[in-house]
Amino acid sequence: MHRLFLFLSLTVTLAAAHAADSYDIIVYGGTSGGITAAIQAARMGKSVVLIEPTKFLGGLTTGGLGATDIGNKKAIGGISREFYQRIFKHYSDPKSWTSQTSEEYYAKKPHGGAGNEDTMWTFEPHVATQVYDDMIAEAKVPVVFHERLNLKKGVFKDGARITQIIMESGRTFTGKVFIDATYEGDLMAKAGVGYHVGREANKVYDETINGVQTVHTVSHQFIKQVDPYVKPGDPKSGVIHGVDPTGPGEEFSGDKRIQAYNYRMCTTTDSANRIDWQKPANYDPAMFELAMRNCEAGDERFSWNPTPMPNHKTDTNNNFAVSTDYIGMNYDYPDGDYATRDKIIQAHKDWQQGLMWTYANSPRVPEKVRTAFQKFGLAKDEFADNDHWPRQLYVREARRMISEYVMSEKNCRRKEVVEDSVGMGAYNMDSHNAQRYITKEGFVRNEGDVQVGTRPYPISYRSLRPKAEECSNLLVPVCLAASHIAYGSIRMEPVFMVLGQSAATAAVQAIEQNTTVQGIDYAKLKDRLTADNQMLDFESAPMPEGKGVKAEQLGGIVVDDEQADRHGFEAAGRTAPPYVNEGYRHDGNEAKGQQTIRFKPNIPKAGTYQVAIAYSSLKNRATNVPVTIHSADGDQKVTVNEQKKGEIKDLLQPVGVYRFEAGTDSWVEISNEGTDGYVIVDAVQWLEVPLELTPPVKVFEKVKPKLKK
Repeated sequence: MHRLFLFLSLTVTLAAAHAADSYDIIVYGGTSGGITAAIQAARMGKSVVLIEPTKFLGGLTTGGLGATDIGNKKAIGGISREFYQRIFKHYSDPKSWTSQTSEEYYAKKPHGGAGNEDTMWTFEPHVATQVYDDMIAEAKVPVVFHERLNLKKGVFKDGARITQIIMESGRTFTGKVFIDATYEGDLMAKAGVGYHVGREANKVYDETINGVQTVHTVSHQFIKQVDPYVKPGDPKSGVIHGVDPTGPGEEFSGDKRIQAYNYRMCTTTDSANRIDWQKPANYDPAMFELAMRNCEAGDERFSWNPTPMPNHKTDTNNNFAVSTDYIGMNYDYPDGDYATRDKIIQAHKDWQQGLMWTYANSPRVPEKVRTAFQKFGLAKDEFADNDHWPRQLYVREARRMISEYVMSEKNCRRKEVVEDSVGMGAYNMDSHNAQRYITKEGFVRNEGDVQVGTRPYPISYRSLRPKAEECSNLLVPVCLAASHIAYGSIRMEPVFMVLGQSAATAAVQAIEQNTTVQGIDYAKLKDRLTADNQMLDFESAPMPEGKGVKAEQLGGIVVDDEQADRHGFEAAGRTAPPYVNEGYRHDGNEAKGQQTIRFKPNIPKAGTYQVAIAYSSLKNRATNVPVTIHSADGDQKVTVNEQKKGEIKDLLQPVGVYRFEAGTDSWVEISNEGTDGYVIVDAVQWLEVPLELTPPVKVFEKVKPKLKK
């Protein structure tokens, strides 16, 4: 009897442990997109559960990315905008400012800053957590933590429909519609949905800035010659850590490389709330040899980007040649099992913590750089449950679904506009570097960084749903169908929030219409999204037809603003022609002294060249724009009046004739320091000058090219 009782008890216990939790909608992944999906489903009256593999919600939004990237904020509506309105409400309370006043903070005009009237786009991590917790509680969404999908046998289907998913613990969930809101796309992949990892070749989707981009990569780049070999100058000695001896690959070709990951650290200069950089227990100086050699070669830039957050904190991101991005060390992450990913996550943590200590303490680092890093440290009052380190690795891209419609560069440029919008993208087409390779000259160079402007554009519903034959009750708002470079624009946290809400709306309508996610009536979906204040499209200023001059028409060597190394100058324009290629950039007439752009040519042969800068002139332009020309004779500084039309075709303004050596060591830098109006940056031209023409002759009158037709 005793044995029978034990047997029956065990049977009941096991049955209870594996009894399925049943909901209308199952949301897997507590990212920002997963949170808005769950809230929307609950608001529409459906039963929903939010499953999060870790112990916290919010992904990057609560994990350190407090400097919201989006571009034109008009593109953000619905629950996503509601989140930023709640952030604004929080910081409208004087009690929220614990170590500085709001007036002091806003006077610095940090990235994002305040919104139009009722939104705020910068925030501390713990504030984002509190806002999300409140929204989840108000919607009465049940959240299941510490449950992750069984990667071997976790998805069961009946034909094209998912019937249930099983966690590693054995816990089972059944639902009518499933939403994969993870950064990795595990549920999508295990459901048999097609996807891509890496960069597509340009030819796949008729693009221009996908694939390998050695020529285009000028930002976050080495400005000094750094030897990659263990024994300098000796390839047989092997390469130092972080350099790939097999790269870079054929220009514009596809590969399995993905853009780099990092952690968005929350740091502070407030000594009362600062934890000094600690030397990791497993510190290996060989890991940071590249950083040290770059410093010793003369690169004294502050190699990170701490953007101010409220209360003397930062959202700190990657910047320059050797920074927080652990380039080339994440290729196995998207398709890796949990053990593989855990190793990659730990390696990124080791890299970033070790790099911070190195920059702050190594005698091989210039003193001014060490001093700058020593002023910062982790904030004591953030991530207290994780030794004050961010809990979320910045997975900038992993798997990307291949559906019947894949978003591409054409969409981001509004050359192809979809009619089934479920939200909008508005950020640059942005990719961080994907590899470090060795040039034919024997030096290290980064590859993969692309930053190209967009116009706000709609995102197709077809890119959120799989092909019907692959899965009929799954939606994917995070690992959606987009090419590498288009995903670089879409992959912003507020956009994920928008798409999560839209995915949930579509899921509810599929249930109510008794159809598949592919079979719903888009007109009804559009009506509901509009009623919920989602922004589906608006027409931004188009590029005036025929007003852009192609760089190749100008003659000589031309470097456009899209190819330059920018720090600031984020605002794009095309309303005041003429301009080079598809537009120009400007400083917004603000943040004076904080914005620079450097144009770096590849001079084919040593010689004398006339330098001319391109800008569009108007009365609101600055009259005192500082321009520095770095040539074979050192640095020369000139000042340009941008209210004056360029002397060549109203576009190009010559700024002098200089000697240049062959190669890529030359540059022209434009700053907005001390300027008295809008600073326009468009392009720089180097035009070879015949030997018989020398200053002070007005060289451009004799060598200026006619625009090619």
